[in-house]
Formats: sequence, structure tokens, C-alpha cells
Amino acid sequence: MSGTIASVGPNLPLDLLRATGAYAGPLPIDLGKPVSAAAAWMESKFAPWASLALQSWADGEYDHLECVVFSRADDTAQRFYYYVCELQRRGLLAGPEAVIFDVAMIPRPSSLARTIQKVRELAQMFDVDDKALEAAMAANVRPSTARGGPGPVCLIAGSPTPDRRLHQAVEATGFVAVGQTLAEHWTDGGPSVMRETGDPASAIASCLHQATIGPRSFADRASLLREKLIQTQAKAVILWRIEEDEAQVWHLPEERRVLEQSGLPHLVLTRRDWLARDGTLEEISCFLTGAAR
Repeated sequence: MSGTIASVGPNLPLDLLRATGAYAGPLPIDLGKPVSAAAAWMESKFAPWASLALQSWADGEYDHLECVVFSRADDTAQRFYYYVCELQRRGLLAGPEAVIFDVAMIPRPSSLARTIQKVRELAQMFDVDDKALEAAMAANVRPSTARGGPGPVCLIAGSPTPDRRLHQAVEATGFVAVGQTLAEHWTDGGPSVMRETGDPASAIASCLHQATIGPRSFADRASLLREKLIQTQAKAVILWRIEEDEAQVWHLPEERRVLEQSGLPHLVLTRRDWLARDGTLEEISCFLTGAAR
């Protein structure tokens, strides 16, 4: 692979992308980008990052990339891929080649087999052999996300945040903010892939197939929240979901029960603006100021 690769969405074979030697990380998104052409092309119920990214694509800001790999494990990422392909087919969009990675997460052998097949196809496309895969897996050390530093932890759960604006509101009250931004969510590889199995593509696929991250994971969301509370030793919790996060809102009743049973101070914010222009930051400040008393 001679050009640069970027990624869109969670549950991608990141070790494989790194093994190309050309992986630049998640597709950069300009949160202040005025949206013009993209507003006419894309439905408003997409996750808000999509129209921003599509506008940047139309403006030529991704022309330095050779390829963008999209995940089928996220509805907006998958639809974004099809929009890009159709707009390129019609000559309305230029830029890098769009490729979709078809991860299957249903807990059955056929889904695992398909994911293994797709990892191998992507490795072949990027000319990545088993030796390069093993080297990338060995070099990749998963970062710890348990705590962000000394002080009481406030866990930010729910929708991945656009940047650290919610974290900064938390930190201004003296709490340590723990929670994923969108870019961190897209580059969360989960547990380390088993090494030296003799079949690294299968090892990567097995890890993806069993992943607990991403909207199409079959993991119990309430149990994951409970585990996160224990892992982070949280003293307060903000459960924040944006207006467009329709896939995950169904878990809200069970997540509320977990929070109530925990006895921790918690603030539930639903149907919120992704850029927090709706008073969210002020609500967080008032909540945590009271929780610290």
C-alpha cells in the first residue's frame, strides 16, 4: 500500500490497518465546518459527524488519502459509505477510494467464518501477510482507560462525545473525566488479540466477532455499564445520549436501573445536541458541583 489509509466507525481490524504502514488513524472531522452541499445530499437523522465529514470530502480535504475503510458495524458509517460510492459514481464527489469492512457479530459460527473471510480479503487487498500482521499485533499495546488521573472519577457513558468539551466541563468541577470521544471509540481495539496462533487473520476476526464495543455488539449494555463503574471506581456518572443515537436508547431503562442500584449521583441526559449547544455543559457543572458537596 503506497498511499495513506483512514478509518470510519468502530469494530475494524486495526492491527491489520497498522500493518500496512500507511494507517493515519480515524478520519479527521472538522466540528466547525459549515455544511452546504452535504446538507442537500444526506438525511438529517444521520449521526451529526457524517454531514461534516461528507462536506470535508466534497471540499477536497481528504484528497491526500488513498483509501478510507468504513465499518459495517455502525449504521451511519455504513450509510456514509454508500453515499460516498454513489456520489463518486455520479461524478459529484472525488477523493479517496471507499472500502467497507463487513464485520459480522451475531454469535454463531457462520458469522465468525464470514468475519475471518473479510479480514483475509482486506489483508490481501492491502498486501499484508501473516508476518506483518503478527508484528503489528505485537507492537500494539492497548492503553488503559480505567482512570484519567488522581481525584474522584466522573464516568461519561452513552454516546461517544465529539471531542473533550464534556470532559472539560467535568474537570472544571474538580472531577476526573473518563469516557470516550468519537475518535477514541473508533480506535478502541478492545482486548488484545491472541498472538502466535499460526493464523493471525482468524485471531483478529475472533476478537472482532466477540467485541463488546460498537452499536451492533450483542453484549449486555447494563452489565457493561456496571463493570465500567467498578473498573473506574466512579463517584458520579453522566449518561449522555444524543438525539440521533436511536440504536442505543433502547438500553436506557436497564442502564437507569444500574445507576439507581449503584447509589451513585448520576445525571441522565437524553435526546441531546451532539455539540452540547443545548445547555448540557451548564447542567453538568451544576450537577457535579452539587455532587461534590
